[in-house]
Amino acid sequence: MTRRALFISTVLCSFITACGMMQSIVKSTFPYTANLTIPASSAINKSYSAVSLATSFDQNFSKSGNNGNNVSEVSIISAKLQSVQPDDFNIGDLKFVKIYMAKEDGKDEVLVASRTDISPGVGNTMTLDIDNSKFLDPLVREPDIRVKMVYELRKKTPVDVSLHLVLGINAYPAGKK
Repeated sequence: MTRRALFISTVLCSFITACGMMQSIVKSTFPYTANLTIPASSAINKSYSAVSLATSFDQNFSKSGNNGNNVSEVSIISAKLQSVQPDDFNIGDLKFVKIYMAKEDGKDEVLVASRTDISPGVGNTMTLDIDNSKFLDPLVREPDIRVKMVYELRKKTPVDVSLHLVLGINAYPAGKK
């Protein structure tokens, strides 16, 4: 009896996870996150880039791995930047920030979020303006996604700063809106 229940459970789980609706719900539930470092050696009034690989709980979502074709129209719906180390770093010490997503090798880079008018007293957390004008379907089907933050300092920092980026994703079942 337990073998039959196990078999039925396995078949049901396989069916549900193959479904585009389920994949779109899973993809929309788990954000991509990345930790980006601003070195203490960064000078003010000069643009720099910080690069990191993004991670998501749902990293099995790849064309070569499984159900990547079951979702479409993937876009960013939210973006938040938070200071991790030191946790009281004022993100207002940045003049601007732009966030790009790309394949691991840097190809097919797309601007997904930015903030060009950072207020000097914003604190240690900031919501970014999203750019969802392009769908990210090809990127999220990759096994690894590269995130690049372009920034300029308003005020020099005496220590390396680690920022945590959270990118909320929205996805639809393939062929449906």
